[in-house]
Amino acid sequence: MSVRTTTRRRQLGSMMRKLRARRGMTLEEAGRLVAVSKATISRYETQEGPVKWPVVDALCREYGASDAERNALVSLAKDARKQGWWNTFSDSIPETMNLLLTLEDEALREDHFNCLYVPGLLQTRHYTEAVQHASEMRLPAEETRRLVDIRMKRQEILARDKTLHLWAILDESVIRRVVGSREVMKEQLSHLLRANESRDITLQVLPFSKGAHSAAMGSFVILGGAEPSLDVVYVDIHLGSLFMEKDDELDRYRLAFDYLRAQALDMAASSAMIERVLEEM
Repeated sequence: MSVRTTTRRRQLGSMMRKLRARRGMTLEEAGRLVAVSKATISRYETQEGPVKWPVVDALCREYGASDAERNALVSLAKDARKQGWWNTFSDSIPETMNLLLTLEDEALREDHFNCLYVPGLLQTRHYTEAVQHASEMRLPAEETRRLVDIRMKRQEILARDKTLHLWAILDESVIRRVVGSREVMKEQLSHLLRANESRDITLQVLPFSKGAHSAAMGSFVILGGAEPSLDVVYVDIHLGSLFMEKDDELDRYRLAFDYLRAQALDMAASSAMIERVLEEM
């Protein structure tokens, strides 16, 4: 099975399992309703082997899924073998990044909180290069260039026909930390100011003056689908990446983001702060 198929199957299987659990059905009960075996239901949920979209559609109806949930999962099932633009890079990126790109390709919104670096979708090329060079894992120049190219290509999602709304909350340290050089930071801060003028981007700064806040656990991303039940939380940690989709996990991060949104400066005040920092550079 290709890596691309694995990433789509992972999301599809996870959501099918979640819908069945929400309905309180056993594997056997679900299979009986759509005339397939218990083993088939288990296989669909554990990301093993191919899937048939009519079965996914029928299961969604039996699980009481909303139209948005059903359409999203049927689309995933139909496109299980579809390869994205990142497939040509699949040999050089980890499976977690492959999954992130798959989820992002389906997302309608992304809510970011960043306390270290500018979100990847808003980084300039020079800033991204500086972040890569700062890593303790020294990579060959060609591999570093490939990773930077992937991030730059990933940003095209902001200009696609299926609009993605990006809401980014940056800790003040993000705009004050000099990454690369002062010239690199000037370019990056100017880019953030332009981004905050886009109708599909909301950018806020959380100032130091707010003190302790609800996301002291660190940076995170909520990738949102057509329905809240399709949301996934992505957390990039030092030793890897975590993807969380349980209801209690989602509720925790949604609440944290709501608090952060309320504590942060509004868009105009955020841009004004970025302008002041830019003048100080």
